[in-house]
Amino acid sequence: MRIPLLLQQQDNIDIIKQKLAEAPDEQYGIGIFIGNMLPFVVLVILAYLMYSYMKNKSNGDENLLDD
Repeated sequence: MRIPLLLQQQDNIDIIKQKLAEAPDEQYGIGIFIGNMLPFVVLVILAYLMYSYMKNKSNGDENLLDD
């Protein structure tokens, strides 16, 4: 399972390198960096919002998060 993931990551790196090589100017690299980091940042923010929501919701109910 790890090998296909590693191959996919290598393909993504190759695509990014190709985009940078074909870039019209140096500023294009900033856009590529932001575009690659944006999904990760959105997921982190979403996870934090869900965590804080559940934490605030469980303040009134002590057994909400217990198994």
